[in-house]
Order: sequence, then C-alpha cells, then structure tokens
Amino acid sequence: MYKKRFFIFLVMVVLINGVSAQAKRFDTSMKIGRVGYRVFSNNKSEELNTVTISPLGFEKEAREVTVQVKGRVNRSEVDDLNGDGFPDLVIYVINPGGKAKSTVFAIASESNQGFKPIYFPDVYDDQKLRVGYQGYDQYSLMEGMLMRRFPLYNATDTANIVPTGMIRQVQYRVMNGERGELRFKVMRSYEYAKQ
Repeated sequence: MYKKRFFIFLVMVVLINGVSAQAKRFDTSMKIGRVGYRVFSNNKSEELNTVTISPLGFEKEAREVTVQVKGRVNRSEVDDLNGDGFPDLVIYVINPGGKAKSTVFAIASESNQGFKPIYFPDVYDDQKLRVGYQGYDQYSLMEGMLMRRFPLYNATDTANIVPTGMIRQVQYRVMNGERGELRFKVMRSYEYAKQ
C-alpha cells in the first residue's frame, strides 16, 4: 500500500512539473493581414532568456533572429508603430528580481524585407517618471501608440512601501532618433486616482 501511494505521489509530481514547465514557455504568432511575426522563448531562466523572432509573410530576404533578453517574455503585440504601413512587434519582458518591473523589446518592419530595433527608454532615466515607480507595469498598444501605466508609491517612505492609490499613465510614440534609429519617446504622462 505504501509503495502504491508513493508511486501515485511521484507520478503527480512529474505531471505538475511538466505542466509548470510548459506554462513558462512563450510561443505565439501574430499578423496584420498576411504579414507578422512568430515569437518563441523557452523562458527557462528568470535572469536571461533567448527570444527567436521569425518573420511571417515577409520577403524571402528576411531571416529570423535570436536575441537575449533580461527576464521572461510575458506577452507580445503587433501594430504599425511608426506609421509606415508595415507591422511592428512589441514584446513585454518581466525583469528578474521579484518586483514585477518590466520593460519592452520592440522591432520595426523595414518594408517587410527585414527589421530593425526600436529603443525603449528606462523609466529611471526620466526624473519625472521615476518618482514613485516600483514596477507592476501594464502595457497596451492603442492606435499606434504604446500605453504604459503603473501604480505610484510614496517615494519618501522606504520602510513601509505601499501604493498611494494613484496611477501614472505614460503614452509613447515611435520617433526617429538623432542618428536615424527608432526610439519610443514620451508624448504625455498624467496621473489619476485608482478606482
């Protein structure tokens, strides 16, 4: 009887571990019309993962790329972010460290023949945006703009970190940088009371 229970317990542990390992993997395909991207990551490590991006419906010259990201891929979306009529890709990555801080990795289609990166600024580089920031970002794409919102925390109370009840909303638009690179630029930010 003891051996039978132990065997059942062992089978359950193996099944649970198999299910949780599958839940970590990220694999999706997204298109606008006939063109889009397949995004794949094993998400095995909390610290560093590889992400493979395969173009779908692009010209034959376009090849898949594999990049490393710090953290785990959480989700992705496709939209025309730079207004050129071609689909661009945004991947949301949860950073390591357990504070639910996240970032964005994005690429822009180059006339469906290849793609190039879109640089996303660190919230800590902006003196206004970083005040009260502790993570818990939520992202979405809306009509070619990247929307980011996060709860605000009391910046002076480091012993008892609790939300203030306010939310900061940030709107980013993709713009050309000084050297021709693409960058997300803050267009507007505002705060409102959480309901």
